[in-house]
Amino acid sequence: MSGGLGWGSILRLGLVQTALGAIVVMMISTLNRVMVVELALPALVPGALIAINHSVQILRPAFGHGGDVGGKRTPWIVAGMATLSAGGFVAACGVALGATYPGLALCVLGFLAVGLGAASAGTSVLTMLASGVVPQRRAAAATLVWVMMIFGFALTAPLAGYFLKPYSPQRLLEVMAAVSLAAFALSTIAVLGVERRLVLPAAPPAPRSFKLALADVWRDCDARRFTIFIFVSMLAYSMQELLVEPFAGLVFAMPPDVTTKLAGIQHGGVLIGMILVAGIASGIGGRRLGSLRGWTVVGCLASACALVGLAASGGFGANPLALRGFVGALGFSNGVYAVAAIGSMMALATSGARGREGARMGMWGAAQAVAFACGGVVGTGLVDFARFAGASPFHAYGMVFVIEAAAFVVAAEMARRLGSAAAAAQEAAPAADAAPEGALPAQS
Repeated sequence: MSGGLGWGSILRLGLVQTALGAIVVMMISTLNRVMVVELALPALVPGALIAINHSVQILRPAFGHGGDVGGKRTPWIVAGMATLSAGGFVAACGVALGATYPGLALCVLGFLAVGLGAASAGTSVLTMLASGVVPQRRAAAATLVWVMMIFGFALTAPLAGYFLKPYSPQRLLEVMAAVSLAAFALSTIAVLGVERRLVLPAAPPAPRSFKLALADVWRDCDARRFTIFIFVSMLAYSMQELLVEPFAGLVFAMPPDVTTKLAGIQHGGVLIGMILVAGIASGIGGRRLGSLRGWTVVGCLASACALVGLAASGGFGANPLALRGFVGALGFSNGVYAVAAIGSMMALATSGARGREGARMGMWGAAQAVAFACGGVVGTGLVDFARFAGASPFHAYGMVFVIEAAAFVVAAEMARRLGSAAAAAQEAAPAADAAPEGALPAQS
């Protein structure tokens, strides 16, 4: 493809993902913690808000189709980032108003806007990469963009924690406004002009019914099993997102600026785990060690062990070092799981009948979105139920962490049993094929 995107353009699209991750991490870490600890709201409240965020991302195929029809992705990226940035600030305004009806209404509106913006911008960025990057660069480009999104998580969380000290509603608004404005400006400047570099062939005829295409994919045994695996593993992956910081605040008595930095530790661990496995399974030094399916199983089991350790950490004299260690281990294990599972997803997307790649990815993206929506509600709801029944914060959160660990064990067994065709597809594709579709912790 003579008009393919060069590394400079790929890096610029990665900056959009960095900006997206910066706002998302504020929603799932800082605002979540403030609602539960400072405002003393039930944990189910931020859980429901995050569920709204993820539920509306089922519309990802619709946003992608809009770009297909119009022939341009840039407007969908800019509009999506504008919606995302505005939604983050509106949600912060709601939190600043406290536990009031107007405050909660603004939170609902803000989280809804963040979900819509992430779906529009994220889907369009990935589509532009898929259509504009030459085949031999796609694996490295996907890994780079994914790492840049995680970098947005890992950089923003500790910086926000630093500027939030000492905490006040006004300071929260100032920090969120700065993050939102910076994210929108960075993403807009980065993406403008990139699409003009593409020279694409004429669009093919419109495909047949989307409903029929999904039915064809669901009849594929490997695709169906992988869909169920994605749901179970992502449910386990997402349940802890809204629990770690409140757990640290209630059990370890950590202030907001310290618990916010825990998100940086966790996402830093995710980053290290992903880069390590992508390098090993892709063949550092010309030698590959292990299949993507094997790394998926290892990541799931390691995540289960880290969650059990996290559940027990409050019993070690509430030692903050133990908490930080297990949070870092959980992030690293999640990174191992994520890069291997998404690499398998990319391999399986092209292993079946031609012309169904988008339907397969859409079905798995929908399973991930539903799992993320359910994960926040289920995790926070179980904590509230246990505390209502008289359990201490340590036992309530610990119980949910153990349940998550059990779900990861089930997911590991499901990954191990994936069919021979799936295994062959995973063996044939490098882990660097992992692309941030659906945004794992985040996005998305």
